Amino acid sequence: MGIQKADILITGATGFIGKTLVQRLLARPEYAARIAVRRITKDLPAAAQPVLIEEIGPGTDWREAVEACRAIVHCAARVHVMEERAADPLQEFRRINVQGTLNLARQAAEAGIRRFVFLSSVKVNGEQTPLNRPFTEDDVPAPEDPYGISKREAEDGLRQLALQTGMEVVIIRPPLVYGPGVKGNFRSLIRWAAIPLPLAAVANKRSFVGLDNLVDLIMTCIDHPAAANQTFLAGDGEDLSTAELVRRLALALGRPSRLFPLPLGILQGIASLIGRQAMMQRLCGSLQVDIGKAKGLLGWRPPCTVDEGLRRMTAGDGMQRRF
Repeated sequence: MGIQKADILITGATGFIGKTLVQRLLARPEYAARIAVRRITKDLPAAAQPVLIEEIGPGTDWREAVEACRAIVHCAARVHVMEERAADPLQEFRRINVQGTLNLARQAAEAGIRRFVFLSSVKVNGEQTPLNRPFTEDDVPAPEDPYGISKREAEDGLRQLALQTGMEVVIIRPPLVYGPGVKGNFRSLIRWAAIPLPLAAVANKRSFVGLDNLVDLIMTCIDHPAAANQTFLAGDGEDLSTAELVRRLALALGRPSRLFPLPLGILQGIASLIGRQAMMQRLCGSLQVDIGKAKGLLGWRPPCTVDEGLRRMTAGDGMQRRF
């Protein structure tokens, strides 16, 4: 028996962003969702239409998955690898994030898919901004790591494909995403939020995007006529210093923050001595994005405030009891 017809195909549907996107789509009567998964398991949403895709690469056959869909949201990607084992990391990022993405997009265009929404990254813009000079979509891309380079190359290939085929491409570049189930650097920061930290004097500015806000923007881009062939930066619309973020995290956890000041030069010197310059750059450097284009062109506004997003994250994971 063949799979049922569906409106929207979501890749990366069991991941941090994809799982919430699927839930929101299934809650809306105007959408039907099909999910591309590595394994068919009992915990998949009952209303979802799973199709088995064991690997995303240049040779993947997507014909069954894309049949009768009108749009694709491509969330799946090779992301940051903590313990890199690939002999050539950039080549492996390109195999999945560039060649794999363009293989899917070509088959989507051949199947008559109307719109392809691609979840990219602010890393296409770069790693940092001068204070109060946020990235915009018109900035010249300046990716620095293999992940960012692969996302930039995928964007370029998708734009070319859109010109060749007429399929509409929408690119969304989020900064660091937080929400229930978050891992990585943000998870570590949550663990540090209630312990003494020498960050009170850090006066940087960083943009973040809550999971609910990012999913809302993705859903807006699935159908909004003005989103066609556009690139959008995502964000909460409020930039925070690292010190302010720690204070608000502690408040969401129901704990007092214990920040104390230490001059930035001393912090950077300590980081250099212990080989943690990259971590210090993330903690003390600025990375801001301007979401004015999404607001102006799409009429989009982040539906969730930063404080509400942090509360949902800590409540959703039961962090208030553990930390």
